[in-house]
Amino acid sequence: MRLSSCSAAPALLLLLLCCHISSILGQKSDSALTVVENTEGGEGAGGDEEEVTVDEDEEDLEVVQPTDEWQTLKPGQAVPAGSHVRLNLQTGQREVRLGEEKLKYWTEEHREKEEVESSFSPEQLKQAMKKIKEDMNSVSKDTEQQDPVASQYRPLEELKRDMAQLDLLVETDVQIMRRLLDQLNSSNSTTEQKLSILLELEYLVHQVDNAQTLCSMGGLQNILQGLNSSDFRIQERCAFVLGSALSSNPVVQVKAAESGALQTLLTMLATTQPLQVKKKVLFAVASLLRHFPYAQRHFLSHGGLQVLSELFRADRGGVLRTRIVTMLYDMISEKELISQAGLDPALDASHEERVRQYSKVSLQGELLEKGWCSLVPQLLESTEHDYREKALRALLAMAPVCLDQYRSDSTLLGSLLYLRDQYQEMVRSEMILGEENGYFAEIIELIDALQVKMK
Repeated sequence: MRLSSCSAAPALLLLLLCCHISSILGQKSDSALTVVENTEGGEGAGGDEEEVTVDEDEEDLEVVQPTDEWQTLKPGQAVPAGSHVRLNLQTGQREVRLGEEKLKYWTEEHREKEEVESSFSPEQLKQAMKKIKEDMNSVSKDTEQQDPVASQYRPLEELKRDMAQLDLLVETDVQIMRRLLDQLNSSNSTTEQKLSILLELEYLVHQVDNAQTLCSMGGLQNILQGLNSSDFRIQERCAFVLGSALSSNPVVQVKAAESGALQTLLTMLATTQPLQVKKKVLFAVASLLRHFPYAQRHFLSHGGLQVLSELFRADRGGVLRTRIVTMLYDMISEKELISQAGLDPALDASHEERVRQYSKVSLQGELLEKGWCSLVPQLLESTEHDYREKALRALLAMAPVCLDQYRSDSTLLGSLLYLRDQYQEMVRSEMILGEENGYFAEIIELIDALQVKMK
């Protein structure tokens, strides 16, 4: 009897479980989901996917709009057809995500309606721009009323209108030089106006192209005529313009030599002229002779060294002496460099022609003949260090032809000894200040080099 009771208990429990399962299967699901097996493969351990069919009346349900992310589906919610639904085995919750097909509730009519609501017609845009402009004008007026400084200035549009009425033209350098030459040749121009015109031309001819254009316009002849003016101020300015136009400009150098500029300049140096005129004339002569062997040869043949020697003796201040010695040193150095480079067999024919032209310039022989071996040492008497340096460099450059006269010149020997002692003290001062190879040390090197040659 006891065995029969024990076996009946499990049977009773099994019967109750079957009844409970039957009651669950008999109930109708609130969401009426039909699970369709995912044939495309699941997405891992997150859960099984379901494709949903809505059996209840969709208008009575809350429709969830899926996205590309999984979101939890609550009981009583409906989803659009074609959505993907899965049962998350970890949480026991159903989740929904956007499917491949278009949403049932996202019809073309809804999209067109939203596009219309989110866009503006041309008339609406025009009205909006008009309102913005009105707002800006009102803000501008308020600002002017608040800021008294801004009201003192004219509007930009008004300034543009006035500038357009002036019809301003921007002149090129060529047009400016043409206008200046016309004014220079005009009989109505005063002396002061001509001086101002020449100063403007001097600034313009520093550019190589402008200087050449000035020559093609006939401006070179106007400048040469100005050198013969009775007003020394016009002479000075014309010499200044000529020297600037000649500087490092072979085209202008050739045209000036052909126009007789060298003879005119030498004549001015040989006659009585104010110091400021002679300074500018020397500048023009140096610019004409630099790197131009043809002009150097004509300079020597027309007595240029004789003119310079007389000018050197007459100058007691040393300003003209320094310019003259510097010009002679440049001419000697040019020929020496060209002669040394001429020994190179790799040079082209044009350089050989240049060597041939310089070979016709007998400068050092003329220096010896015109007494420059005794004239240049006089510049060492100056108290200016710059004058002394230029004199020492010129003496070294002339040493090949002047060495015998140097050795017999007791004044020169005494000057070199005195200068060396004086600059030795200055070199010690430089070394105390930490300058081992200073300016005065270079002067001592020049003195030592000259003394070595004289031994």
